[in-house]
Amino acid sequence: MSNSTIVVLTALDVEYDAVREKLRVPRLHRHPQGTRFEVGRLTGGRCQIALGLVGKGNHSAAVLAERAIAEFSPAALLFVGVAGALHSHIALGDIVVATHVYAFHGGTSEDDGFKSRPRVWEASHGADQIARHVARSRSWPGSERSKRRPPEVHFGPIAAGEVVLNSTVSAHADWIRRHYNDALAIEMEGAGVSQAAHLNRSLPVVVIRGVSDRADGTKETTDRERWQPRAVANAAAFTTALAESLTADEPDRDQYQATETTGSSRMSEAVRNTANDHAIVGVQAGHVHGGVQISGEKAAPVDPSEAIAGLAARLERARDAGLIDEDTHRAARAELDGAREALRSSPRDTRAVTLALKKVRGLVGDVAALATEVASVLGLVGSLS
Repeated sequence: MSNSTIVVLTALDVEYDAVREKLRVPRLHRHPQGTRFEVGRLTGGRCQIALGLVGKGNHSAAVLAERAIAEFSPAALLFVGVAGALHSHIALGDIVVATHVYAFHGGTSEDDGFKSRPRVWEASHGADQIARHVARSRSWPGSERSKRRPPEVHFGPIAAGEVVLNSTVSAHADWIRRHYNDALAIEMEGAGVSQAAHLNRSLPVVVIRGVSDRADGTKETTDRERWQPRAVANAAAFTTALAESLTADEPDRDQYQATETTGSSRMSEAVRNTANDHAIVGVQAGHVHGGVQISGEKAAPVDPSEAIAGLAARLERARDAGLIDEDTHRAARAELDGAREALRSSPRDTRAVTLALKKVRGLVGDVAALATEVASVLGLVGSLS
């Protein structure tokens, strides 16, 4: 199992539901500002997904993408949804993966007309390479196939604006055709998520779109023919296969972070020493390739109530990371709440606190770091007796 998270965002409920169906027992994750995510592992896979709904438009997509990045520190961000095709060779139900995203509404209005000032975000090379490999392998399961042929995956630019295009003769359509004629599809959120990822140390971001209409005035017809759920199913299937491949690729990135300056081999191994409470980590080494970083956590609080509150917070993080399941978290949290109540009683019932903490230790015994934290708090409570 991987402890890294891939954030997957959607704009519409039908897109959200298509991805959610692929998660095994997703659990609710509440952001302090009210945004709700669901976190779960892909069925039959190792990848952990944090799924969020951003609504329509680049502005809300940017804000909630930033919120998701700050909350989960993901390995990558994927945006999945539907789009309108801008070229006739792209069939309904096909998938378009953005090589770069145009924010095409920027410009300046002058006496001789409107001058375009677009912004462009290019897909990261590594993520693009993995996406192409997934497309070539044709191994992504569960894709919705039309009666004529399986869906194709097209790589190219995507245009992201603030309006739904459903015409080939409108001034808006003419503007797109004259200035962004290489764009394969048009949508309304890709620029927002791309900007959020760019501002977070160029986090890998991939925009995946299932083609549900042709942006040509026939959207009502294609919607009646249920091309939107078909396109969504295809895009969700490709997205989850890509997320799994991105997670599988992570050990290679972690293992080879430093390069030997002489010779062709790449040599690196990360060694992490962690000290809790009042312990100190020291480093003794012969040859060091790369850098050495020493950091420490704050010492455990002397007050047992604060120590138990800290333990509860660590328990939450372990659940969110998939290290413990929801039932274990609920049972352990109930014991911690009972321990805090016993501490507040008069006289303080340290025996009840100790018993509750021992139950917690039994519940989380498979997670060594958590069990160590519980033992530390047990020692603190024992010193009060």
